[in-house]
Amino acid sequence: MKNATVGRLVSLDFPVSAVGLRNRLVDYLALTKPRLNLLVIATSGVGFYVGAIGGIDVARLLHTLVGTALVAGGAAGLNQIYERDTDRLMHRTRMRPLPDGRLSLSEARAFSLALSSIGLAQLAFGANLLAALTALATLLVYTSVYTPMKLHTPIATLVGAVPGALPPLIGWAAARGTLSLEAWTLFAIVFCWQIPHFFAIAWLYRDDYRRAGFPMLPVIEPDGRRTGRQTVIYAALLVLAAAAPFVAGFAGPRYLGGALLLCMGLLTLAVRFAAERSASRARWLFFGSLVYLPALWVLLIVNLARS
Repeated sequence: MKNATVGRLVSLDFPVSAVGLRNRLVDYLALTKPRLNLLVIATSGVGFYVGAIGGIDVARLLHTLVGTALVAGGAAGLNQIYERDTDRLMHRTRMRPLPDGRLSLSEARAFSLALSSIGLAQLAFGANLLAALTALATLLVYTSVYTPMKLHTPIATLVGAVPGALPPLIGWAAARGTLSLEAWTLFAIVFCWQIPHFFAIAWLYRDDYRRAGFPMLPVIEPDGRRTGRQTVIYAALLVLAAAAPFVAGFAGPRYLGGALLLCMGLLTLAVRFAAERSASRARWLFFGSLVYLPALWVLLIVNLARS
């Protein structure tokens, strides 16, 4: 009887430990914001593909994607370390691993720094030094400039769009070893796209941001007029940015036609949001922005004007 009881205890201990390990792994994964960074990785891949000359070096592309993913994941973790107290005040972030106490500060810091360091090393040795330096700039601006600024000024939204627009440059640098004018057209596209995308999110969660003390534009100006106006301005600038690859000569006329149609669709959603400034209009703008960027990248890849 005693041996049977011990056997049952042993058999019960293993699944409990397995579940605990799985939960820990899930928490570490959550620290990297995988859904958010999926677009970062894809955008880096687009930069690599567009910048490649004479065929795709598959091994270098894989190093670029994995390295970018690791740096982005580390940056997300460092961001959550800094914002753990404000995350605790927001409904949509209070169950993250740090504010909920499922990971300790030292665990999150060691994990995030390790991810960032390994990712930078992988980019440096698997791609090239310029790609690693571009990723390092992205990491530093995001964690050391943008993240602290969020608590002090609404201008942080524009500053945050800079590291958000650098991933295609990481890919381009990895493929070509330079950052030419063509690469910066991709930067301009992502930079302009982020403002309508960010403002849609900020409008939907403005009560959460107010509760946490973030001076987002929808928080400090509740009527939303400036939010709507800036959303339309950057959606209009996106038309010019999206046309830039055609003007620069590395995308064909079919790309231009499709890009203009996508831009008109997003601009229409931005104008409607600016006119009404409701949760429904913000939600339409948010989902429209989610469709816009992947669709534009597909158009660009399909319609590259390669010589």
